[in-house]
Amino acid sequence: MIALVRMRLAAFMRSGRALAPGITALVVLGVIHGGGQSAAAPAYGYSAVMLFPVLAWQAKLLLDAEPDVQRQLARVTVGARREAVAGLLAATVLSLACCAVAMLAPWWPLHAISVPEPGSAEPSLAAGIALGALAHLLAVPAAVALGALASRAVTRTVRNGVAVLVTGAVLVIVLGLSGSVAPWLVPPVMATARALTAEELPSAGRFWLLEAWAAGWCAVVLGGYAWIRRSRS
Repeated sequence: MIALVRMRLAAFMRSGRALAPGITALVVLGVIHGGGQSAAAPAYGYSAVMLFPVLAWQAKLLLDAEPDVQRQLARVTVGARREAVAGLLAATVLSLACCAVAMLAPWWPLHAISVPEPGSAEPSLAAGIALGALAHLLAVPAAVALGALASRAVTRTVRNGVAVLVTGAVLVIVLGLSGSVAPWLVPPVMATARALTAEELPSAGRFWLLEAWAAGWCAVVLGGYAWIRRSRS
């Protein structure tokens, strides 16, 4: 399965499909952090929200890069479950690499993170960076799950895949707004960003709740992804 993950990552990079989401991610980071300096926690909170649709798009492109016949051969060779997990792992590795760039970009070359003054009420720099890393880590599995649900193996056609991807990304923003009637229908990407941009950071219990929320949502979506793929095999 590790060899299959490596093969899919190599094929995705060599085919040039990685250029579009990669350039888009760099543009998004430049827009977010190019306006001036900000505290680490809110800067990374905005970054995680804006990168979410890019990561989902990137996951879809990676899962769609493999021809259908080659995917069927992989299913026969390593088994249906391992073949599906290998695709999700490859998308996760790529998303984590993108998040690593997002964590470094505000420092160099943009220099967009401000250091709290001694004695100020702002969270420490280390706390802000840790919370920013948490925000990106919460966004990764949700983005991979959405990208998988929009992949060709599930939707069959490019039109249906784009519709699922765009609709899902829009709903994450709309239903994630404060006062939404059904925020539980989407992963807590917006809720995490609001927590990081608040004047006072919430308690550790709140972040545990966000993690449980994200894990539950991803489990449901990935379970649906596995069921649809199994029913169409």
